[in-house]
Amino acid sequence: MSTARKGRHLSATILFTLAGLSGCAKKPPQALGTLEYDRITLPAPAAERIVAIDVREGEQVRAGQALMQLDPTHTQSELAAAEAQARQQREVLAELRNGPRAEDIDKARASLRAAQAQARDARAYYNRLLPLQGKDYVAAADLDRARAAAGDADGQVAAAQAALDELLHGTRPEQIAQAQAALAAATAQASAQQVLLGKLSIVAPLAGRIDNIPYKLGDQAPVGAPVVIMLAGAAPYARIYLPEQQRAGVHVGDAMQVFVAGRDTPYAGKVRMLRSEPTFTPYYALIGDDAARLSYLAEIALGPQAAELPAGLPVRVEFAGSAK
Repeated sequence: MSTARKGRHLSATILFTLAGLSGCAKKPPQALGTLEYDRITLPAPAAERIVAIDVREGEQVRAGQALMQLDPTHTQSELAAAEAQARQQREVLAELRNGPRAEDIDKARASLRAAQAQARDARAYYNRLLPLQGKDYVAAADLDRARAAAGDADGQVAAAQAALDELLHGTRPEQIAQAQAALAAATAQASAQQVLLGKLSIVAPLAGRIDNIPYKLGDQAPVGAPVVIMLAGAAPYARIYLPEQQRAGVHVGDAMQVFVAGRDTPYAGKVRMLRSEPTFTPYYALIGDDAARLSYLAEIALGPQAAELPAGLPVRVEFAGSAK
């Protein structure tokens, strides 16, 4: 064999060997998923008309920023009525705790004395007619009426005495307890209306981006209908499905390389959540090679450099430092 031919054969052998080694190189572990944001839906607390919208769709907002205002007129009226009811119950409770006035007690004593005087007069009249019964000087009907009047007068005395005793004994504890419960109910109702009034001013619960405003200025959304939908967080996160073979080697806090569709440069991320149970087909229903179909839901937090990426883009995740 000539020297030139031997050289060409050696070069071909080296290239084939390098190609084989390159083809046998193990790819780093990967997982697929999509970019996602945590969606926050802010519902209408009451069926009131929208009187102001302070943001627009796509706008970045901070926590506590005003987003929308619903008409507070009706709720303010309900609050005023509830507060008036609470004040009334508070005064009723104070009246019961203070007990009867001295003037009321004096009035009851005077009523008792008047009833006693009438009773004595009625009893005396009956006693005067009683001896005349056997001499036929008085009709039996007149005697019966005098007897009934005397008994009625005695009953009036007993009623006046009971009324006086009630005032002297003061308010019963059960009445005070009932008044306290009524006051608590009225106060709670006023507090509920106050909370509802505050909810009519819809604010951002945390920083994020306005994704959708389904209703427009002047609309009246039903109770519970979403009026503002936010995408929470300064940047999206990657939601991936981790294959079963890689689950044991991945932990919360591990570094990842996230490749986003349409972007050449990967984004650095860290595992922030990793489910302990598989998704899709349960493990107990799989046998043999089917066990490779197990997957575990995981979330990869991305940094501020991914803030402008939209939700829904496909992603591919490589585990930093996993390749051998």
